[in-house]
Amino acid sequence: MATASSPGTPQQPSTDKLVTVERPDDPRLADYTGLTDVELRRRREPAEGLFIAEGEKVIRRALHAGYEMRSMLLSAKWLDTMGDVIDEVPAPVYAVSPELAERVTGYHVHRGALASMQRKPLPTPEGLLAAARRVVIMESVNDHTNIGAIFRSAAALGMDAVLLSPDCADPLYRRSVKVSMGAVFAVPYARLTGWPRGLETVRDAGFPLLALTPDEKAVPLDTVATGGDRRTALMLGAEGSGLTSRALRAADEWVRIPMAHGVDSLNVGAAAAVAFYAIAR
Repeated sequence: MATASSPGTPQQPSTDKLVTVERPDDPRLADYTGLTDVELRRRREPAEGLFIAEGEKVIRRALHAGYEMRSMLLSAKWLDTMGDVIDEVPAPVYAVSPELAERVTGYHVHRGALASMQRKPLPTPEGLLAAARRVVIMESVNDHTNIGAIFRSAAALGMDAVLLSPDCADPLYRRSVKVSMGAVFAVPYARLTGWPRGLETVRDAGFPLLALTPDEKAVPLDTVATGGDRRTALMLGAEGSGLTSRALRAADEWVRIPMAHGVDSLNVGAAAAVAFYAIAR
């Protein structure tokens, strides 16, 4: 796919590809309406097969990962910066004022560039596991910031894939994509269809299930053999509550990150980064 060739190098776009929009209720802007309504967007975006990429880097990374652009919403100062994308991608580009963008989306669009992207079909857990060695499994992680942070760490620290319980938040929700800086496009993910029954799919593929928990009965993670070509699946729970008792019972081993100074736990995003580094070593 032809994407942006020289990020950061402005290129004057062809003016005949731009559509100036002046009304917030213009139906062509429907993909961008009410972006701050979390419940609406959670339901709407997967149902309509779209997601929103915000900011130049994220848009470019989505295109590089093979996602098809439906349209782009830009304020005037971003037209030159995104000029190469405008010329190379066959999607409508709506030029709007910052005030109109705010009325449509519901917030001040600081980064000035939004794109509506087409989702791709998710792989099956079985297909994803066949090509992986180090896998992250999330249970009930519903905070989009945490989802984005975990994906970013997974990409940076060499995790091969992510599996989500049925009730996890959407990795392609705008906030998750933004926090991950587009890393959600770099690590393949799938949803398990049952919980915790779906964990048997992981075990059947040859992955021991390691449950990350601060419980004192857990063994230090750095004492568990996880490196090299060994298959490893690390289970993470939601912020605060952690893994449920059902998930802990389904695990093959409980592991923990040793703490100092009386600290009993870390934010799940921070804990994930530490654990991924330990596993990668």
